[in-house]
Amino acid sequence: MPDNIQQKIEALREELHQHNYNYYILDEPSISDFEFDAKLKELQELETAHPEFYDANSPSLRVGGGITKNFPTIQHQFRMYSLDNSYDFDDLEDWENRILKTVENEEVEFVAELKYDGASISILYENGELKQAVTRGDGFQGDEITNNVRTISDVPLKLKGDFPNRFFIRGEIYLTKKNFEKINKSREEEGLDLFMNPRNTASGSLKMQDSAEVRKRGLSAVLYQYIAEEFPATTHWELLAQAKKWGFKVSEDQAKLCKTLDDVKNFINYWDKERHNLPFEIDGIVLKVNSLQQQRQLGYTAKSPRWAMAYKFKAEKVETELLSVSYQVGRTGAITPVANLKPVLLAGTTVKRASLHNEDIIKKLDLHDGDFVYVEKGGEIIPKIVGVNLEKRTLLQQPIEYIKNCPECGTELVKVEDQAIHFCPNETHCPPQVVGRMIHYVSRKALNIENLGSETIEQLYREKLIENCADFYTLTKEQLLPLERMAEKSAQNIIDGVEKSKQIPFEKVLYGIGIKHVGETVAKKLVKNFNTIEELKNASVEELCQVEDIGEKIAISITEFFKNPENLLMIERLKNYGVQLEKGENTNEVLSNTLEGKTFLFTGKLSLFTREQAEEMVEKHNGKNISAVSKNLNYLVVGEKAGSKLKKAQDLGTITILDEQQFLDLIEKNEK
Repeated sequence: MPDNIQQKIEALREELHQHNYNYYILDEPSISDFEFDAKLKELQELETAHPEFYDANSPSLRVGGGITKNFPTIQHQFRMYSLDNSYDFDDLEDWENRILKTVENEEVEFVAELKYDGASISILYENGELKQAVTRGDGFQGDEITNNVRTISDVPLKLKGDFPNRFFIRGEIYLTKKNFEKINKSREEEGLDLFMNPRNTASGSLKMQDSAEVRKRGLSAVLYQYIAEEFPATTHWELLAQAKKWGFKVSEDQAKLCKTLDDVKNFINYWDKERHNLPFEIDGIVLKVNSLQQQRQLGYTAKSPRWAMAYKFKAEKVETELLSVSYQVGRTGAITPVANLKPVLLAGTTVKRASLHNEDIIKKLDLHDGDFVYVEKGGEIIPKIVGVNLEKRTLLQQPIEYIKNCPECGTELVKVEDQAIHFCPNETHCPPQVVGRMIHYVSRKALNIENLGSETIEQLYREKLIENCADFYTLTKEQLLPLERMAEKSAQNIIDGVEKSKQIPFEKVLYGIGIKHVGETVAKKLVKNFNTIEELKNASVEELCQVEDIGEKIAISITEFFKNPENLLMIERLKNYGVQLEKGENTNEVLSNTLEGKTFLFTGKLSLFTREQAEEMVEKHNGKNISAVSKNLNYLVVGEKAGSKLKKAQDLGTITILDEQQFLDLIEKNEK
């Protein structure tokens, strides 16, 4: 019987691998989604009942679910070089001439491929199975993210056909435009900040601790470089074709074998226009010498292969008419001017609006009514105005005058002396501020009330069912059910989420109620020094300034908040409803005194833990976190791409510089 079970499991795995290949690589699905899900469920049930037949590359593990707290650093067997960039055809001609000189005027072919805008990856296959996946890192070493990469459907877990026993394949992990927009829509509904671009989002997704969450992001992969001691072909073009046969999604379909540099230029010109119709972002074209023998002959510089070059597309700039300037009011009352434009096609999308940020930008651009402006979208999602066509301006056009009153509630705006932004001071009755504050209160980093998205909150406010955060605790299912797109289950989930939020610790509640300038870190430090909301309410500006990193601006903002009778009433109601407004037993619990009297600062991209986790470790071992490099700093802990703080610490010469592992070793050593 076990033999039969094992055979059945292996047969199902093989069948599902083939269906995945048909769907994701060939784009020729052979069964319906329903049939696929039924077979997958059958496999999962068999694997659960028979764990002795576990396989790390089973199709059932695509869904993720494993938690990885630390991503080990792995040395690349073969260095991952960066590419030299070119921005015009003259650069390419110079590059070709250098190549021809080295290979002694042999004929040279080029492979032109799209330059996907994503995160580089190196994947090891052994005996046809995915063994390990590592990020580029600094080129010499990277982070192992195997479990996360296994969730990406484009990446085969098992190979097909006749493949080498051991090799690396490199490529790019990216997000399609559709999936990026989907993620941002979801974040908007949760009241979270939007991601700026697909590339950074893809890169960040790969380092998420929960592989099931990585799966939800909908990442894609394209693989374009075979790396090994020996090569089963003589050209890069042949390797691409072979990799596709083995089951990889390769760049071959949108690549071209170019016999001359003119072929390369034609390819570049075509995709410079056509790239906007692609379902993903590209920022240029990658060119490689096709012959592997010539590649070896050309070799490498200190940082780049001499046989490859990246041609980068220029940022697009278009001219259009400024129709008007409108003003948006944010959660904190900050006013953001927005340029409303005559619709114009830019980088594949129709642009109708562009942020002007603040009054200073408007003055710097010297914007007038009806100006013809230049709009750019260089590498970011949000377009911006970069200049004005003065030749089209007439004497009748008047300069744009910044508004004096709030566009939502009519309150006179204020401008803080050392800040560029205007504010509406009507915190408790200006509709966008009221709604924004409530959206912030339910967000993941605050009270984390699920199913209460921005649209639902806006509806509840319009229906006069809620006016501040305390009103969430009076909502009933009967009030929720008449709302648009509200079902019984959704309504119950909201009620349950509100009830659950009463267990959220004081520091998150303090962050959630939305006192201006009180972010997550400041909220933690306040709770460390003031055990209850009452103590914080009664604290003077002078007492508040005694707390580390609390300056006069933050202190004044806190005292002003508690002077407002409506805020006091909301706080009292929250307390009566059972929300945590005092420090719990475990908050800021000190585990040891191993770091007592020592100060720490973290900089760069951390891989073993988040900055928040690192600072928490310092506090739990009675150390102090400070915010700047100075003679008062004992330890600077550096991650990847540490910049000015590292240089300043080195210049001072009195600060001990640690990497992440050395920081952990320091705690462990002192504990013994």
